Amino acid sequence: MSEKQDVSSDVSLRTEKWHNRTAKFALIFFCIALWHNTIVWFAFLVLIVAWFLDGGHRRLGETIKEPLALAIFILCGFLALGMFWGDSPEEGLLRWKKYFVLLAFIPFLSLLNKARLPWAMGALLVGYSTILIIGIYQWVVVGEQGIPSLRISYLTFSAMLGIGIIVTLCLTIPSNDIKINLLGWGVAIFLMFIQFNQHARGLLLATLLTSAFLILLCYKTEIRKLLGMTVVLVVVVVTFAYSSNSFQERLAVARDDIKLAQQDRYDSSLGYRLALWDVGLYGISQRPWFGHGTGSPERYFDETVMTYKGGVYQDLSTFHKTSHYHNDLIEIGMHIGLLGLLAFAFLLWSWFKTFKNHQLTLLGAALVCFIFLAGMTDAFILYSRIPALMLVITAILVCWQRENRPVSREL
Repeated sequence: MSEKQDVSSDVSLRTEKWHNRTAKFALIFFCIALWHNTIVWFAFLVLIVAWFLDGGHRRLGETIKEPLALAIFILCGFLALGMFWGDSPEEGLLRWKKYFVLLAFIPFLSLLNKARLPWAMGALLVGYSTILIIGIYQWVVVGEQGIPSLRISYLTFSAMLGIGIIVTLCLTIPSNDIKINLLGWGVAIFLMFIQFNQHARGLLLATLLTSAFLILLCYKTEIRKLLGMTVVLVVVVVTFAYSSNSFQERLAVARDDIKLAQQDRYDSSLGYRLALWDVGLYGISQRPWFGHGTGSPERYFDETVMTYKGGVYQDLSTFHKTSHYHNDLIEIGMHIGLLGLLAFAFLLWSWFKTFKNHQLTLLGAALVCFIFLAGMTDAFILYSRIPALMLVITAILVCWQRENRPVSREL
């Protein structure tokens, strides 16, 4: 009897070790694979398998108590329902997959514990640093924006830089250690310098406004520090703006785009966005409650521009293939109307609430602000890599706060 118990115990121990190794591999693999559009889906599948082996499905009720996890479920659920009243179920499924990656937060957070946390943190830092180095090489040596070999556009690369800046500042500003402050500000300024040399104007503006908002939040009761940090930010921004050829070029392009739009010519970057927003708002007004169905808005634009406002936008379908509305609110509103907009608002609030519940109020406010602002000029949540990156950062920081120590000052 004793021998049977020992064998059973030994088998159980080996199974537990194997499950633990599988969980570590899944976490590491996902942190690395999120930078590749195709491999990330395989990594997602591995993550789900590891989650089941680890008994995560039995902890689903506990995981869903995190406000962000519940909000992701609701948004993805509504978008899935939207396929039933869309014109094309195939296009609806393709669009839903873009949002489906948000669900990775649930198994990723569930798998994390104190022993696995360092592995996930290390993989995230290695992945981010590698992409950063490759992106700098592409810009400095090759003279290209983004990373074409990995299908990382300049928009995605700029968004990654913006997130790095915001997270670095949030982890740096509350510290009273001079060395940490110097290192943190140095890293943030370095990343901002690189971002100024990318072509993504809207994402750069979102980063700058969020940085200013972050400084205001942190020093709102300390006027001298607030003024000092504001001066530092202004000096850095002005210096980079005047020294960056890329920024000056994009500024000149923006001026030309405005002049073209005033002549009712919208075949430009800014003009195309204005047309998308105009048609999108009109489309939402036609079906405000439930939208046109998941996957239908792109076809709606191509059909509507032929007659809308006398066909002023009719040539834009040939100017650029319609893929999204360059605005998160309009994009989701076109898919599933007010239902989707309420779900998206709940997602942002829940994201902040999750951070606040774990004494990370400052970071939560800054990241949600960045998501909202970035989504004003781009369909930010559709950047499959970037939401996945932010969710991984969220899960790691939540686990860190939960497993390590309580903090006396909120970050």
